[in-house]
Amino acid sequence: MEQYLAQLNEPQREAVLHKDGPMMVIAGAGSGKTRVLTFRITYLMSLGVDSFNILALTFTNKAAREMKKRIAEIVGNSEAKNLWMGTFHSVFARMLRYEADKLGYPNNFTIYDTQDSQRLISAIIKEMQLDKDIYKYKQVYSRISSYKNSLITVKAYFQNPELIEADAMAKRPRLGDIYKEYVDRCFKAGAMDFDDLLLKTNELLTRFPDVLAKYQDRFRYILVDEYQDTNHSQYLIVRALSDRFQNICVVGDDAQSIYAFRGANINNILNFQRDYDEVASFRLEQNYRSTKNIVQAANSVIEKNKTRLDKVVWTANDEGAPIIVNRLVTDAEEGRFVASSIFETKMKEQLLNGAFAILYRTNAQSRAMEDALRKKDIPYRIYGGLSFYQRKEVKDVLSYLRLLINPKDEEAIKRVINYPARGIGQTTMDKLTIAAKQYDRSIFEVIEHIDQLELGINAGTRTKLKNFVNMIKSFAIMSEKEDAFAVAEAVTKKTGLVQELKKDGTPEGIARIENIEELLNGIRDFVEGQQELADATGSLAEFLEDVALATTLDNDTGDDDRVSLMTIHLAKGLEFPYVYIVGMEEDLFPSAMSMNTRSELEEERRLFYVALTRAEKQAYLTYTQSRYRWGKLIDAEPSRFIEEIDDQFLMHMVPQDDYRYKPLIDRDIFGEVDKSKLRQTKPTAGTPPPSHRPTDEQLRKLRSIKPVQDNGQGLPKVMPISLVPGQEVEHMRFGKGKVIKIDGVGQDKKAEINFDNGGIKKLLLRFAKLKVFE
Repeated sequence: MEQYLAQLNEPQREAVLHKDGPMMVIAGAGSGKTRVLTFRITYLMSLGVDSFNILALTFTNKAAREMKKRIAEIVGNSEAKNLWMGTFHSVFARMLRYEADKLGYPNNFTIYDTQDSQRLISAIIKEMQLDKDIYKYKQVYSRISSYKNSLITVKAYFQNPELIEADAMAKRPRLGDIYKEYVDRCFKAGAMDFDDLLLKTNELLTRFPDVLAKYQDRFRYILVDEYQDTNHSQYLIVRALSDRFQNICVVGDDAQSIYAFRGANINNILNFQRDYDEVASFRLEQNYRSTKNIVQAANSVIEKNKTRLDKVVWTANDEGAPIIVNRLVTDAEEGRFVASSIFETKMKEQLLNGAFAILYRTNAQSRAMEDALRKKDIPYRIYGGLSFYQRKEVKDVLSYLRLLINPKDEEAIKRVINYPARGIGQTTMDKLTIAAKQYDRSIFEVIEHIDQLELGINAGTRTKLKNFVNMIKSFAIMSEKEDAFAVAEAVTKKTGLVQELKKDGTPEGIARIENIEELLNGIRDFVEGQQELADATGSLAEFLEDVALATTLDNDTGDDDRVSLMTIHLAKGLEFPYVYIVGMEEDLFPSAMSMNTRSELEEERRLFYVALTRAEKQAYLTYTQSRYRWGKLIDAEPSRFIEEIDDQFLMHMVPQDDYRYKPLIDRDIFGEVDKSKLRQTKPTAGTPPPSHRPTDEQLRKLRSIKPVQDNGQGLPKVMPISLVPGQEVEHMRFGKGKVIKIDGVGQDKKAEINFDNGGIKKLLLRFAKLKVFE
């Protein structure tokens, strides 16, 4: 162990060696907190603490996997496997599997992802015949999610007149009824959503003191990563589990608390010392990631926040290059600058694409970046887009697999009962749904007993329904004996899913089949991986839980060499040598929706701090003078966060004093000037006004001026009259192209050009900025 401790600096070493009692590690960006957590766990094990008695909670599966791998290298694989380590959701899902019967759930309960939950809420709104424009299903889902994370159950909701009044004021008086129906339907379907994994754990530990005592005794040492991102529900679980032995170690950075919109409560870390007695506190202030310039620039911004813990992050790294700030005219130009800069740096420094990241405040900003990168043939990956597991064909297969494990799963059965088509229409489904509600049974159970019920469903359709149920039951029997891959392969073949997709010969149809093949590959990999684990079987239930709890970044294998594009929220915990933070404009970053209170603005500033501290060697900040937002071109002004950085750490590519006054009045209110009504003061043609008559020398110079030619710096070239079909040209936006034909005369002369990037375009030659290849 001593050789590992030698790798730590003094504050890190102190934090690792502190054994008992509550402790808080305030870890600045890039200060090695993962290393501290890893070595602390191995140190506890070296002192004789049983690995079964250690609980480590992280915010991504990726972080948990990395830590487990490092621990296994020190203490051996078999001991590392005994640790309860993972995300809050995965660890408590595991706990709930053991204890589900106490709450009335089956042990193989389904975990609904966001899409499943939203579909169910949408169906409930429709069944209740509510106005879907007022009861928008995504907003309703978000509201219910925030209730659950704040431990406002259905019962607590109806006992709180203020909440009921707030929803009534928002013209959604039936929100409580939707909440109740949603909870009832999930329970009947044997399903929990993401928020339930925390809510039901709280219920379990509160209602069953013997269960709480069992897990308090088991988890004698608890470690929590990213404590500043915990919400109220997570906070209460950690408090309850750690109450008996008080051996709790929390690691976090108040300056990186950026998830308030998701219910995270920064006060959990700010008030930690009030919650526990005699808290040992450690500060990791040395940054190992970034240059001095980047660290000091980030410090100069975050010190503007009033709500924060005292710490001064520093680094022994090189001074490094200043942060480059560039002002562009439009977002398209911003994209071209970023793509060109990446291309040039990559060539000059001989770097891989993976060395670069583009960070933005909103997902919509990715489009201009994608266009520019494509035109430069720079491969990229977008994080936070449509996850692989959210694609329709993948969800279809997963829904079949979910039904085998939990036939009560209402969302799964609705999705696949008539896909591929079996002649079971919507009318039949409506009758089944009504019967299920009437008899308080699942749709699957209603179909099982369809011959004993009078539902007005004809004999032919009843036979199709019974065949479907029998098929699912036969797969379910198979899943008890076979591993996840064998079952999934059988399902894709025997249900007719792949044959259905093969009918569609389009590239999209082929891509869908490839996605199903990729899913099967993933299941095979999972099964092989599970063989290495002590308490795993590679069963279908294990695979479905793994998928349900996967996060966007966890799906990244890291094999492909691509530029990373993501929102700043997703970038947390990552690092890249070169980082471009784009859209640094007021109302975009900081967001217009997050500037109503000081606490909201401070969260935006923390978000910028996170973005800046992702960079190891070089950071770029870009902003535009105008940007399309909601379909309108608006004038933009630089973000206040640029001004908040001490100027000594910046280098402006466009001089700051290049200032143009923006009129405060809209010029359109004055209308056009009617020149026909002006007094005729214009002198006759060819005769300049007496006071401005040029000298002979000036006239000679004027006559000698030639038309402006393209000097390669983007100046428009006066189009030669001789532009002819077949001629090759280049356009700044559409790339190279060939003239197909010329139309019109004089000012109206047009050229039809086939461009490599833009296809066929018609351009007015008097406006077109074309470079002509002679």
